[in-house]
Amino acid sequence: MSVEPEIVVAEPVVTAVIRRELPLAELSGFFDSAFQALPATIAAQGIEIAGPAFALYRSFTPERVDVEIGFATDRPVEPNGEVTPGKLPGGRIARLVHVGGYDGLPESWQRLHSWLGAQKLRPGSLWWEVYATKPSPEMDPAELRTELYLPLED
Repeated sequence: MSVEPEIVVAEPVVTAVIRRELPLAELSGFFDSAFQALPATIAAQGIEIAGPAFALYRSFTPERVDVEIGFATDRPVEPNGEVTPGKLPGGRIARLVHVGGYDGLPESWQRLHSWLGAQKLRPGSLWWEVYATKPSPEMDPAELRTELYLPLED
């Protein structure tokens, strides 16, 4: 189940991220390690996390992915190890809220792309997911909410 696609206008968002290009099979482990490293580095600099976790994708193939894992922050972080400052783009963005387990995300991404095609809108080259609901082992996956974002070309 997903909420209907929509166009939103957003301001750029300051982030703290870890970026990697890696084999797709290693993506899950990268999520785990990034979500452990980022909060400690952010907190050590006296910076506040200003939003839920996200993943910004620069490229994605069946073999490899170029991705930034991060959090919105109240100001830029100083680079420390793999943690660097980043930014989620602003402007006109297509948005869809996916409700349910992560295994349904490909279908929701396809739905958002199909909707854009029907609207005669073209997505840019980046896209991201915001994990609005923090997963836990005891929760029902049907309660997960993931926001999907595709910036639009002018």
